[in-house]
Amino acid sequence: MNIEIHVDDQAEELSVSITCRRLTPDVEKILATLRMMNHQLTAKKDDEIYFLDIAQIVYIESVDRKCFLYTLDEIYESDLRLYELEQQLEEYGFFRVSKSFLIHLQSIRTLKADINRRIRITMSGGEEIIASRQYAEKLKKRLGVR
Repeated sequence: MNIEIHVDDQAEELSVSITCRRLTPDVEKILATLRMMNHQLTAKKDDEIYFLDIAQIVYIESVDRKCFLYTLDEIYESDLRLYELEQQLEEYGFFRVSKSFLIHLQSIRTLKADINRRIRITMSGGEEIIASRQYAEKLKKRLGVR
């Protein structure tokens, strides 16, 4: 990979150009990272690539090394790993609640104490997600609840 940076005092906005032989998973990861700067993620559904506003995502689930992005209406697949999404989305109000789930804190409807110090989270679409013991206390602290 060759990276070139041109500093131009006359440039009015940031411009990024990618030249590649074909669209590979590595190129798609680069694009996903750049889109994140504009508060968007790239995701796939039915062999099409979609540009999702981060605010639309209710939660993210990792299943068999694949990440699925859930909105109120649709399910999309991301080429990024859960830890990559976690790093990139943390500043946008996403929080890891278990080994396989990231939730959008603004999409929480209710919290309920569960057995073994876990927390049952009901999301805005009605889905229930369990916050494991490992993450439950951090979640309560982040939300400012007891």
